[in-house]
Amino acid sequence: MAEFWLISVPGEKPKQQPWERMNTVTTKANLSSNFKFTIPDLKVKNKLKKKCCTLDALVSLLDKLGKLDTFAERVEKHSLLFFSRVLKKIAHSMSDMMEDSKDKVQENMLANGVDLVTYLTRFQWDMAKYPIQQSLQALSELMAKQTTQIDTDLKACSVAYNNVKASLQSLERKAGGNILTRTLTDIVNKDDFVLDSEYLTTLLVVIPKANYIMWQKTYESLSDLVAPRSTKRQYYILHDEGGLLTVTLFKKAVDEFKAKERENKFVVREFNFNEKELQSKKEEMTRLAADKKQ
Repeated sequence: MAEFWLISVPGEKPKQQPWERMNTVTTKANLSSNFKFTIPDLKVKNKLKKKCCTLDALVSLLDKLGKLDTFAERVEKHSLLFFSRVLKKIAHSMSDMMEDSKDKVQENMLANGVDLVTYLTRFQWDMAKYPIQQSLQALSELMAKQTTQIDTDLKACSVAYNNVKASLQSLERKAGGNILTRTLTDIVNKDDFVLDSEYLTTLLVVIPKANYIMWQKTYESLSDLVAPRSTKRQYYILHDEGGLLTVTLFKKAVDEFKAKERENKFVVREFNFNEKELQSKKEEMTRLAADKKQ
């Protein structure tokens, strides 16, 4: 990003003279590229007396703007900020929100639809938004009011974004967590469970990787009421965490089966298959991801 200096020059006549002199000096030494930052002749009037303001009035206004700027730089990051500080907040928020496209942050920071360099080097006063017929005092108050509203809107937008981001991260952590606690929306299927049966039920069992072969050899003997060849692998970690498997048995044998499993270092994960609930969780993650992107 280029560095810009705002330079105030004496109001000499003809007006073009200071500009030409500065260009001559800087061009010879290759110091800078120069552009006119054109500000219209603003109205310096006292509303009550309808005459030109005194020097004291102008100094008072300058002092007030200076205090506002000093206050903005002094307050903490998320307090009410003005002018350049609000712009910094907007840029910072954009950078946070574009975390997956950091390289495109700069090209998305536009002012009135153009990049910042173009906006600054071709700056034009917005007569419709800031009529020059109004006094300096009125214009400064208008700018402060609008900037305050921008800051308020930005704060609300940031809160909404961070809430969506936190909710999505929470679901993502659950989806990628330990096999004993992670969500199972992307793992289990309706066809893997015996549902709405008066006598049978399907359990989910976490098997350490080292005990997988033992499970295949012994699970049918852990109870006389286990359905033969009913186990099916749902999910398996390639590291040391283990696998998630199903097994079908009679409901009245569940307690006996769980006790035998603990003895063999198998763990039954409490889980009731609810198709609507699983679908709702999938949809929630999809919706949150879309909201975050938006």
